[in-house]
Amino acid sequence: MGNGDIRVRGLAARAGGWSARHRWAAVGIWVLFVVLAMGLGSAAGRVDVDEAQGLKGETKTAAQLIEDAGIEEPAGETVLVQAKDGGLKATDTEFRAAVAEVMDAVEATGKVTDISSPYDTDTVSKDGRSALVQFDMRGEAETAGERVEPVLNAVEKVQKDHPALTIEQIGSASMMKTFDDAFGDDFKKAEYSAVPVALGILLIAFGALVAALLPVALAITAIMATMGLMSIVSHVMPMGEVANSVMLLVGLAVGVDYCLFYLRREREERAAGRDPQTALRIAAATSGRAIVVSGVTVCVAMAGMLFTGIAEFEAMGLASLIVVAVAMVGSVTVLPALLSLLGHRVEKGRIPFLHPESKLRRNRAKANRDSRLWTAVLGAVLKRPVVSVVVATGALLAVTAPAIGMKTQNLTLDQEFGDSLPIVQTYNRVNDAFPGGSEPAEVVVKADDINAPEVQSALADFKKEAVESGVSRGPVEIKLHDAQNLAFVYVPLVGGSDLDKAGENLEKLRDEVRPATLGKVDGIEAPITGQVAGSHDFNNQLAGAVVPVFAFVVVFAFLLMLLSFRSLTIAITSIALNLLSVGAAYGILVAVFQHGWGASLVGAEGVGAIISWLPLFLFVILFGLSMDYHVFVVSRIREARLKGRTTNEAIKHGVVTTAGVVTSAAVIMVAVFAIFGTLSMQSMKQMGVGLAAAVLIDATVIRGVLLPAVMALLGERNWYLPKWLNRLPDLTHDEAPEADTHHQARDDEGERVPV
Repeated sequence: MGNGDIRVRGLAARAGGWSARHRWAAVGIWVLFVVLAMGLGSAAGRVDVDEAQGLKGETKTAAQLIEDAGIEEPAGETVLVQAKDGGLKATDTEFRAAVAEVMDAVEATGKVTDISSPYDTDTVSKDGRSALVQFDMRGEAETAGERVEPVLNAVEKVQKDHPALTIEQIGSASMMKTFDDAFGDDFKKAEYSAVPVALGILLIAFGALVAALLPVALAITAIMATMGLMSIVSHVMPMGEVANSVMLLVGLAVGVDYCLFYLRREREERAAGRDPQTALRIAAATSGRAIVVSGVTVCVAMAGMLFTGIAEFEAMGLASLIVVAVAMVGSVTVLPALLSLLGHRVEKGRIPFLHPESKLRRNRAKANRDSRLWTAVLGAVLKRPVVSVVVATGALLAVTAPAIGMKTQNLTLDQEFGDSLPIVQTYNRVNDAFPGGSEPAEVVVKADDINAPEVQSALADFKKEAVESGVSRGPVEIKLHDAQNLAFVYVPLVGGSDLDKAGENLEKLRDEVRPATLGKVDGIEAPITGQVAGSHDFNNQLAGAVVPVFAFVVVFAFLLMLLSFRSLTIAITSIALNLLSVGAAYGILVAVFQHGWGASLVGAEGVGAIISWLPLFLFVILFGLSMDYHVFVVSRIREARLKGRTTNEAIKHGVVTTAGVVTSAAVIMVAVFAIFGTLSMQSMKQMGVGLAAAVLIDATVIRGVLLPAVMALLGERNWYLPKWLNRLPDLTHDEAPEADTHHQARDDEGERVPV
């Protein structure tokens, strides 16, 4: 199996060899690539995702009609005037005076237009204690949050003059400003703190400043280059802020991990007595190859997001794919060049008590702590593989069990932010007094002549039927755009912030009320959009994407593992183990965030649902990232097997020698993801906790217990490849090209060398 001279050497080995020989050229090309990508990206500018255009169905049709008509919908704002403690009524003089003052105050700012009195639009609650003053912000809706502060101040001043009333403002502009103020810095802090956290863990892992800085430097340059590339690509496929955050998260995790794999192997080979150049060649052919296989698998998994047809998802998938590809290329090209340039200087800036050599000096005969721990665990696992498989699988299935009752939905304002923001209470008060009033369904009616008698009659019937059918309690508002032959009909849906009930009423509006009224007039288009409709259409589209995305990712990952290890058994077990870790992550998410079990431990709340985009997103990300460890560990096991060890010896050697690097890599990923679990938004908490929990399970239970136990049970069948599959391309290579019998004894001591 080890005919290294005959077999073609791997791509990673050739790339690493070239970079080591042409060190300055490799570093220069990388720097030029990063600078060019950033420069071209900056010149091109970024095109951001239009969420409505990114969906299919009625939401997109409505957005297209508005865009074609050239209508810029303004940011709508509402001021709630409400009597405290059941005192005043909307008909009372003081109440009327307060409403008039609000209207005068907002108009005086010069920032608003189209102000309407609740007495003209009938936006007075049934109990007569609440009324809504409505108006639009001048200028573009996207930037209205930047101009709304004077209006908020004017409303606050009126509130001070009327202590018997609650006078509060809410709307898209005021919410935009509130979130930017409260959480804009939140994301920045998370993104900035991720790098120092990763660096701190690397310092502990390597015990040397230069060695710790290399992975962080590579990850950051990969992220910088990707930002430029994202701007260029956005002209074909729009990007967005969420895609940016995900790219940073994934880029830091894989960029640091890939370097960690490479550096640890190179250091291990030097510790085994090889000169720096030989150590580098072995690292390039072994860890380098594992990085390429892992990177391609992660890229394939990320490409699965392109099958959703949802613009935000496609942006996240493409951004993640680009950063992984860039980090992978950097790891097998510029990293070997830097290591070749640095030589032994990679150990500069040694930290006392943390550097491996100081450990060796203290106690040369003993293995390091990682190896001792994993040697003990593996001893027990390999002694009783059946018990280990049953216990570990049983535990993971028990953790997965809550996922069976998973409920997904777009989180409402109060679910997303709890009571941490005053505007959430305003949102709840408006919804209690005017169900659905804060986020009405919007019907975009397009006709050949919007003022034709039959069209006007149909609009009147629709308005009447919407209330009589129980879909809305009113008031239903109609805005005509005569020049464009368009009408906007705003229907507050009964259910309000209860998205399940509001969703049912939306379907009734679409399937019963509309056909019985507007549907009877030929040539009318009347798609229904709005917050509830957007959430409804998004969930439907996402549900339709689940099967193709799952199938694509699983099939391609299976084929890559089959070609990379030329073993049907390893390909099947890889997929099964990955699915098990994803299932466990789902179970933890549902238990913590849906049912609220232990939610306070992570500063969260049981909000009764998982945000709808997360399960598919988690599946794709985790399936990609968990392949990192899997490929790395199995590559070492296969390498030891090729050198003539028995399968059990190879398993022990492979897991123990990779224990340090897998532990360090996992700790970095868990720490980076956990930072996102500290953000105020529940959706970000869910993402951070889900990813951190899954990586932790993956690096410990799966790689440390289940994988070795399953491989020990299978024995020689691990390497089974049916004869009819022999014709498949051979993507394997001689795992340790420089190995020889002279070093075999030192190799066997690998378990006693710090890794």
